[in-house]
Amino acid sequence: MDTKRTAAATACALLMTACAGLERPSGAASSAGQAAPGPAEWIEQLEPATLRAALPAPINLVPAYDYRPGEYTATVPERPDGIWERLRRDFTLPQVDNARVARQRRLFTGREAFFETVAERAEPYLYTLLERIEAREMPAELLVLAIVESGLRPFAYSHGQAAGLWQFIPSTGRHFDLKMNYWYDGRRDLIAATEAALDYFEYLHGLFDGDWLRALAAYNAGEGNVLEAVRQARRRGQEPTFWNLELPAETMTYVPRILAIRDILARPAAHGVTLPRIPNEPRLRVVDPGHQIDLARAAELAGIRLDRLYRLNPGYNRWATAPDGPHRLLLPVGHAERFEQALAELDPDRLVQWRRHRIDEGETLSHIAEQYNVTVALLQEVNGLEGHAIRAGEHLHVPIASRASRAYVLSETNRLRAARQRQRPGVRREHTVRPGETLWGIAQAYGVGVRELASWNRMAPADTLHPGQELAVWVDDGSLEGVAGPEQRTQSVTYTVQQGDSLSRIGQRFNVRVGQIKRWNGLADDRYLQPGQKLRLKVDVTRQGGSS
Repeated sequence: MDTKRTAAATACALLMTACAGLERPSGAASSAGQAAPGPAEWIEQLEPATLRAALPAPINLVPAYDYRPGEYTATVPERPDGIWERLRRDFTLPQVDNARVARQRRLFTGREAFFETVAERAEPYLYTLLERIEAREMPAELLVLAIVESGLRPFAYSHGQAAGLWQFIPSTGRHFDLKMNYWYDGRRDLIAATEAALDYFEYLHGLFDGDWLRALAAYNAGEGNVLEAVRQARRRGQEPTFWNLELPAETMTYVPRILAIRDILARPAAHGVTLPRIPNEPRLRVVDPGHQIDLARAAELAGIRLDRLYRLNPGYNRWATAPDGPHRLLLPVGHAERFEQALAELDPDRLVQWRRHRIDEGETLSHIAEQYNVTVALLQEVNGLEGHAIRAGEHLHVPIASRASRAYVLSETNRLRAARQRQRPGVRREHTVRPGETLWGIAQAYGVGVRELASWNRMAPADTLHPGQELAVWVDDGSLEGVAGPEQRTQSVTYTVQQGDSLSRIGQRFNVRVGQIKRWNGLADDRYLQPGQKLRLKVDVTRQGGSS
């Protein structure tokens, strides 16, 4: 471990030992005793929807067979499986055949649809992940841990504020140098998050004297909880192996589940599973343009669809890489060379488009930033502004997306929009957050659960709300009359655009945000208003002045 990693691990150890058990590093725990698929509740996040009903269904058991320590060759002949064979060779944790592991094996035996879905999602980057684990000489069972944490889905987000393949919560992510800002979330970056997770595993492995099972338990429950369980086992006169520790119910299931899924991947035919073939060859290559780049432009240069680029680079929240980096992209091997050749022929100034914005009377930096889907800090940086003061008539240089906002289908904004518009049981209502409101209070007002409300809006229950934020709420038909929803104070109006109007000016007049006006009217980021144009607005009548 190099000096930087050692320092990070030491700092993490001091802080987390002091806060033993207060905050777990991965997703929040499921209900005690519940045989849920995992802390990220990934069975709810994996599609198709039929998978959500897969686990409770009756299980067709395969006849029992004998385990031998260190043996990973099935008695049923296996065909050469490319990456799966390589994965099996790297399994190093001991085999365990106790009742807890056996129960988890039975739970996943014959779940071919589950394993096919996980394999399909992991196929592009499985080689890349395994390569990094091998380089650190760590057990390949860590990949199985990622299956339990997130279903190997980089966009997974749990009710415990955990995100990404490895389900880092924000505080643990920051301890391991993962950047999180408006433009980028390193917890979802396949490369950065994997290296951070391996740093953390390396630290936990050392903390627990080389015991990988206790290290895996600590990743789930928090090292403080496991250290205390070790002390309690010793006070009882027991050897403090994982199997003798008294830990939270989820963790008692978590480690056996990792071992059980490992066993099935090692001998799929014996468990009624056929794994899709994935070649043991690199599918992705890292390229770095060295500058901020519009992701639509990057996809065009690489010759791939924009949604595919997002799926390979899920750390990017917006329409471009972060101004201050990272700018690296994971691209399919066959397209990486094409990207680099096209990039070499392109003026770096064309990687992002720019607009010269004339400041209108009454406009602020925050209004302009929202209009162009950028941050105030970025406007200050590119225009050499030290404060927030701007003057009407002057101009600002603004980086803009090359396509309409909806084209960036897997940006954070569009993922949120898709989640809020997804059809669910009941009647959909929109709630605009008022100052001082909380998720708990809003859930109480509508008679829904806090966790449900959070999940409908791609949030965690502990996330902070902001005034003006819009939430989707799904209520039962019969509960509509008693709900004090926003419709009682919100009216739809049609506004005719006047000469000299701008979106920010209209937003100020009716106390709504520019982004809301765009969304209500399907306006592209680069579309100018025309006098006489009709705009549909949702106006809160309690927030309007006397003028019309």
